[in-house]
Amino acid sequence: MSWVYPDPDQPEPVDHFDCLPDSVLLLVFNKIGDVKALGRCCVVSRRFHSLVPQVENVVVRVDCVISDDDCSSSSSSSDKSRALVGPFSNLFRLVFGGIVKPLQALGQFLGPKRSVLNETLNSLSSSSLFVAPGVGDDGEMDHGGVTHHSPTQVLRNFNEIRFLRIELPSGELGIDDGVLLKWRADFGSTLDNCVILGAASVINNGISPEFCFGNGDDNGSIPETFYTNGGLKLRVVWTISSLIAASARHYLLQPIIADHKTLDSLVLTDADGQGVLCMNRDQLEELRVKPLSASSASKRTLVPALNMRLWYAPYLELPDGVVLKGATLVAIRPSEQSASKNEVLDSSWLSNAFEEPYGTAAKMLVKRRTYCLEMNS
Repeated sequence: MSWVYPDPDQPEPVDHFDCLPDSVLLLVFNKIGDVKALGRCCVVSRRFHSLVPQVENVVVRVDCVISDDDCSSSSSSSDKSRALVGPFSNLFRLVFGGIVKPLQALGQFLGPKRSVLNETLNSLSSSSLFVAPGVGDDGEMDHGGVTHHSPTQVLRNFNEIRFLRIELPSGELGIDDGVLLKWRADFGSTLDNCVILGAASVINNGISPEFCFGNGDDNGSIPETFYTNGGLKLRVVWTISSLIAASARHYLLQPIIADHKTLDSLVLTDADGQGVLCMNRDQLEELRVKPLSASSASKRTLVPALNMRLWYAPYLELPDGVVLKGATLVAIRPSEQSASKNEVLDSSWLSNAFEEPYGTAAKMLVKRRTYCLEMNS
């Protein structure tokens, strides 16, 4: 910041920020968005400190996940830090705790030779986890008086949030290298819709068309080997695990939604881009006024009976040359939303669910033969 002396007889410096109206400063703060950077702005001046709580666009990035064992020694040294741990600070413990047992049981039931999630589930079962956003600029954990702030606690300083994005350090579902698994879910008081895109492997450029498409056109039909080699079982695991992860995220957003009545949009995603949960203003208001159907034991929102539509392609070549092997798209909606089993599906919400090139993959898949499934709550 530069200081200007306009008149020798007036030695007092002029702060150029003092010349800017509050509305312009708020535009700058809204462009910053990141809650940590905004926190640093608060200590610049009293004026900044009074304006930051009025920011409408806020991004909360959860830095890391640590085990309860790792934090027990530091938390015991400060009662204040223990008091700061809010409901959302247990995000990963609750999310992972909600999906570990169901998926382990599902894996035992289906009996695949090698579950995609085994390694992650085993590591998560060894210790409960929780979020620790309090990492200093030097990358070291702040073990001082203020540690382990939860997003719920941090956001209570903001009064007029309209657009909120919370980003986890990674997706909840551990998958093997090369496997593609992405999902997007929209919630009100319960699930409105969910789209899941998966592929057994992603093949880079340079693969010949003969290898990609095999023996001619398959007419969009699922080959018999899909049912006998574990392909269907794997997709069932992907679908159920994605639904559980989405409903666990939704359950944990309740205190934030209740505290911030000005919200127009809320997105809870992860740095890996594996899963995205979205809520618009109408859906947020629906959750506030309609009781949430939740499982208190598993800490997740209960989903209703569902209708599913599945599309499959043994090989799907995208315009950029990338090939998805065993590409699968699953579109999920509550049964009560379906007028009839023969309804025409609007594919726009499917293709818009993912960024490119995966949006194009969804558009290509919905042109293939559709398979219908049902799942009870």
